[in-house]
Amino acid sequence: MEANHYDAIILGAGPAGLTAGIYLSRAKLKTLILDEGTVGGQMVLTHEIANYPGVESISGYQLAGIMKKQAKNFGCIIKSNISVHLIELEGEVKSISLSDGTTYTSNSIILTPGGRSRTLGVPGEDRFKGKGISYCATCDGDFFTGKEIIAVGGGNSALEEAVSLTKYASKVTIVHQFDHFQAFEHAIEEARNNPKIDFIMESTITAFYGNDNLDSADIKNLKTGIVNNLKTDGAFIFIGYVPNTEFLKEKVDLNKWGEIIVSSDMSTSIEGVYAAGDSIAKRFRQVTTAVGDGTIAALAASSYLNELKVRQKQLITV
Repeated sequence: MEANHYDAIILGAGPAGLTAGIYLSRAKLKTLILDEGTVGGQMVLTHEIANYPGVESISGYQLAGIMKKQAKNFGCIIKSNISVHLIELEGEVKSISLSDGTTYTSNSIILTPGGRSRTLGVPGEDRFKGKGISYCATCDGDFFTGKEIIAVGGGNSALEEAVSLTKYASKVTIVHQFDHFQAFEHAIEEARNNPKIDFIMESTITAFYGNDNLDSADIKNLKTGIVNNLKTDGAFIFIGYVPNTEFLKEKVDLNKWGEIIVSSDMSTSIEGVYAAGDSIAKRFRQVTTAVGDGTIAALAASSYLNELKVRQKQLITV
């Protein structure tokens, strides 16, 4: 059991988790990162990151690899593709039990479970996932070389990924429910100036159709109520993420959207438990903000661990 005890366990290996791992392990604290998927989280799905300070341009996959190497070089242990069975956050000693029977304990935990792609929830969506419907331009863009596709959404990710898809597709039609975009001006301008991109505004997709693969979608104009069927070879959906926090219900305080409520030092409602990244309640979600969250959480956890050691020594002395 002593071999499986750590100063800190980080649950999630996205940019927030990896950053926290770098800071904690560099502070000579025994640190473990656990992730149910692949290291890097949603970051690895990003085709190009061009706004990371100090780096002109890099893929999300490459940046994740660098962060992973940094953490491991400082002594951080990273285990991916695991399955969490049970998590206990109360008390000075926290524990995480895996489905294979292994249990890890620690004096502090940083929750960085990230999020997953939000779905439209319309008829045909589940049927054509992987058969024309995708949520990752980097993963599937080249399958649509020379084809006409739809991109759904109006935020930064939707517009940036739509532009990246024009490297492959002959035409990209952006479908958005509002008459304006919720994106930075440079992203809007880049999309509007791209000759391969068309726009259908104030509209939403109500159904997908096809046989073996997707071949059309119903698009409803939200002002007129008129529904038109648009032939398409594929649809990429970029309408945000849902926090991966279902397993934390009744464990820590969550808001009505399932996001973890944190204080300014990233502490949660449980002493010794912190959270960072896309799963916490906040307005902006970028790689840089996740890195900042992870830094704060790690520093706060480090401070907590030092205070805990002092308390424990005082109890022994008494």
